[in-house]
Amino acid sequence: MINFNGELLFKKNIKLTTDNRGFKYGDGIFETIKVVHKKVIFWEDHYFRLMASMRMLRMKIPMEFTLEFLEKEILKTVAVLEDGANFRVRLNVFRKDGGLYTPKTNAIDYLIEASESNYKTKETYEIDVFKDFYNYSGLLSTIKTNNRMLNTLASIYANENDLDNCILVNERKGVVEVANANIFIVKNNIVKTPALTEGCIKGVVRGKVIDLLIKNKDFTIEETVISPFEIQKADEVFITNAIMGIQPVTKYKKKSFNTDLAGKLHASLKVLQITGI
Repeated sequence: MINFNGELLFKKNIKLTTDNRGFKYGDGIFETIKVVHKKVIFWEDHYFRLMASMRMLRMKIPMEFTLEFLEKEILKTVAVLEDGANFRVRLNVFRKDGGLYTPKTNAIDYLIEASESNYKTKETYEIDVFKDFYNYSGLLSTIKTNNRMLNTLASIYANENDLDNCILVNERKGVVEVANANIFIVKNNIVKTPALTEGCIKGVVRGKVIDLLIKNKDFTIEETVISPFEIQKADEVFITNAIMGIQPVTKYKKKSFNTDLAGKLHASLKVLQITGI
């Protein structure tokens, strides 16, 4: 079942027209959200990121789009699925039909879809750099828009080369993120992650990991510029997103990494998901 503007419908009954702006122009944004035992994980962070993105893209935010309203709609969508504990939810917001590059209206439609999710952390995880195209830096790149062509091409490249993921770089050849997650590198007691000015998604779990590291006196966290060469010199590399949480990277080119810090952070993140503290 799909939730389209608050109405639960079977997929075959969803009527998206050929004038849909998400389809025609990528004029839409989305949040990928984890639901565990009827709890929407880190929902406030997802909600405020969604609101900030809608404002940046000049979409008209409906009066009913409160924190409580959208949480209720998400749980309503999950409730009609078969029994399960963990779910992956995509909340998509797109401008209503009409217009060419200039829309006829800034009013929006929304669509919520959910499926069971049982992601298990992989013991081996290999990545490399995707060099064919750049992920251009700037604030627009920090928003999860429907335009994911670069991520799609990088994922195809990874699949063709027996990789688990690919690193995206910007026009200055700086590390941005991987195709579906933020990236962190560890060297001695310093943990680095690309700054938002590099063009990375403002990930919800990225923010939670940064907060955890700020509280950890054994490590220093830096949001900064990272070169691909620094990854080869790192002691540890891990990636983060809302569904996988923290996934350690075990190999980059010929370099293998340990996974000590990623394992500890993953455990702390699980506690945070339950307590919210």
